[in-house]
Amino acid sequence: MAQTATSTSGDFTSVESLLREELASGDRSLRGVAPVLAHMLASSGHTLVSDAVVARVRGMLDHLARQLLAAERAEVLGTAAGGPAEPADVVDALAERLAANHVVLGHSYVLAMESHLAERLERRASLDPVLSPLLQELIASEKPAIAELAMATLAAQSRFIQSQRRMDMPLAELPAELFLGVLECWESAARERERGGLPRGALDRLKRSYDEGASRAGLLARLVSAMGNGALAALELEHAGLALFASALASLSRQPRDNAVIACHQSQAARLALAFRAAGLDAAAIERQFLLLEPGISVPEVIGDIAPDRAQAILARSEAGVVDSER
Repeated sequence: MAQTATSTSGDFTSVESLLREELASGDRSLRGVAPVLAHMLASSGHTLVSDAVVARVRGMLDHLARQLLAAERAEVLGTAAGGPAEPADVVDALAERLAANHVVLGHSYVLAMESHLAERLERRASLDPVLSPLLQELIASEKPAIAELAMATLAAQSRFIQSQRRMDMPLAELPAELFLGVLECWESAARERERGGLPRGALDRLKRSYDEGASRAGLLARLVSAMGNGALAALELEHAGLALFASALASLSRQPRDNAVIACHQSQAARLALAFRAAGLDAAAIERQFLLLEPGISVPEVIGDIAPDRAQAILARSEAGVVDSER
């Protein structure tokens, strides 16, 4: 389903075969992302990595390192703030260790790409990156629980956009498994720097303050779940906005949210089409979403002949992406 594929005819078998080939090609592209980012190589010839994305990834890794080192220093000084900043070489060393973890690196990349896509949609389609029409409707819901959850999601999305502009990544916004992985990197780095490792209590303090459900991704997932069958409305990108759209696509196609964001990249058209079909969209609805995301790509009409569970199975067999590169 490359940009040159404009035909909407052809039998079911050939289209499924084409989708598999395109998905495999997308997998190969994604496998190349982590090594490129790991060496901080901004190559204009690499379709999935741009200067802007690499700069954001570098900034986010540095911010993670500074937060961890500040928590370490606060435990030593017995205060939550104050004291001199850590030397640049110590911050750089920890950031490099975090970059060596492809799961941490992959998630950083996905966040950078999401914010980049949100900016592009704002320029091209006047799509507000924070407050979408659907989110506004949910805030006005007659159900207090949904309205409150939608307000919290709005605040979290606003913080995300601001953080991305600063090239920051708050520790509290990491998914649970990734949060624990970052702490392991921190412990390992501290043992190398200091014979005694981390100061007692620093790790426990961060773990006690962590709440995945209060993170942006957690709030978006909870909001999609609270919508029930109405979550299908969130698959209308122009109405839902990118953040809620990606969470709904992930939930309805039963894949990680990071994979749903990855699918929105122009080189991953087959992944996106299969995700839409796995979520239950018909060919006409899929075509409408492609017109907004990637107007240069036409979707074969027979995509609707692929059963949703079949599309989900094909996606599940994919060697899915930067974030799952450890599998």
